[in-house]
Amino acid sequence: MKPIGVAIIGCGGITLQNHLPGLAICPETKVAALCDRDGATLERARQQTGVSVVSTNYAEILKRDDVHAVIIATPNESHAPIALAAIATGKHVLCEKPIAMNLTEAKQMVDAAEQAGVRHMTAFTYRFVPAMRYLSHLVQAGELGLPYHYRSCRLQDWGTRNLGWRQVRKLAGTGELGDMLSHRIDFAHLLVGPMKRLVASTRIWHSLREGAPSDLDDWVAILAEFQSGATGVLESSKLASGRNESWRSLDYVELNGSDRSFVFSTGEWNQLQTGKAGGPGLATLPVPEEFWRWPGSPRDPKQGDPLVTFRYDQAWEFIDAIRHQRPCCPSFHDGARAQAVTDAALRSSAERSWVELPG
Repeated sequence: MKPIGVAIIGCGGITLQNHLPGLAICPETKVAALCDRDGATLERARQQTGVSVVSTNYAEILKRDDVHAVIIATPNESHAPIALAAIATGKHVLCEKPIAMNLTEAKQMVDAAEQAGVRHMTAFTYRFVPAMRYLSHLVQAGELGLPYHYRSCRLQDWGTRNLGWRQVRKLAGTGELGDMLSHRIDFAHLLVGPMKRLVASTRIWHSLREGAPSDLDDWVAILAEFQSGATGVLESSKLASGRNESWRSLDYVELNGSDRSFVFSTGEWNQLQTGKAGGPGLATLPVPEEFWRWPGSPRDPKQGDPLVTFRYDQAWEFIDAIRHQRPCCPSFHDGARAQAVTDAALRSSAERSWVELPG
C-alpha cells in the first residue's frame, strides 16, 4: 500500500476529538500537514501531534504533492471555498457538517467532486453508532413494516455561554438547525427516505452570550411529511436545562411502523428498544457484535469509551474508500440532501408556512 497523506484544515476540538484519533487507526496513513487561520490554535495542534508542516493559509497546503486528501473542520462559511479549492487540485475531501452555507454551494461541491472523480464524504458522525447501524439494517430488512412516524429529539444544556463562531450568522449560517439537527435530518433520510414538505419554527432565546452578540437559533422544530407518506417530528435545543451535553444528554430517535416500533439513543450504543404491533410494550434488543464497528475497521470496539471511539470509524471509512476507489458513506450527496431540508426549514420559519422540498 502507498501511504496516504492527509491535511487537516481546522484544528479545533472536533479535530482533536474525532479526526486525529480516527486517522491513527488507519494503516499507511499520515497526517502530512495542519492548517488553521488562528495561529494559537495551530500551534497547540502542532505541539500535540508533532506534525512539522503547518500553515495558516490553506492554499499553501493544497499545493503539496504529499497531501492526497483533506479533512475540513473550519467554520461553516469556509467549507465550500476550501472544498472546491481542494477538489480543483485533485484532493479527496472529508468535510464537517453542514457541508455548505446553502443548497447552491452544496450542489457545487457535489458536482465538482463527481466531475473530478475524487472521494467525497460528509461528517455525519452519528451514522457510525453501532445501534444506528443495526437499526438501519433492520429497517432495510423490512422489520419496521410500512413506516408511519419518524421522530427525533436532541436536547442539550449549553446555557448562555459564548459559542464563538457558532453564534455568528455570517460564519455559521444556522445555529441549532445546522449544528445538531442536521445529524437527525440525516437519520430521517437514512431510515425513512426523502422528505416531501415541511413546516418549521426556530427561536433565538439569547441574543447575547457572555456579552457577545448571538444572531442564530438556540431551538428548532420541524414537522415533516415524507415521500413515503410517513410523518416526522424533529426537535433540537441548546437550552434544555439539566440535560447535560454531548453523549450524556438526550439524543433520541423513534420509528413507528405497521409491524413494530424501534427506539434508538446514542447513549445506549449497544442496544435498541423495540415492540411489535399490538404487543405489551417495548423491550431491549441487543446490538450484535458484528455491528459494533464499521465493516473492515481495525478498531477494537472493546477498547476505550464506546461513546467516543465509534467516531474513529469515520476516518477509516474515508481512507478505505480512497484506497479502493469507491464512494464514501455518507457522501456529499447526503450532505446536500440535509442542506436542502435546512434551507427549506429556514424559509418556512421566516414565512411561517409549509415549504415543498426539491424533488
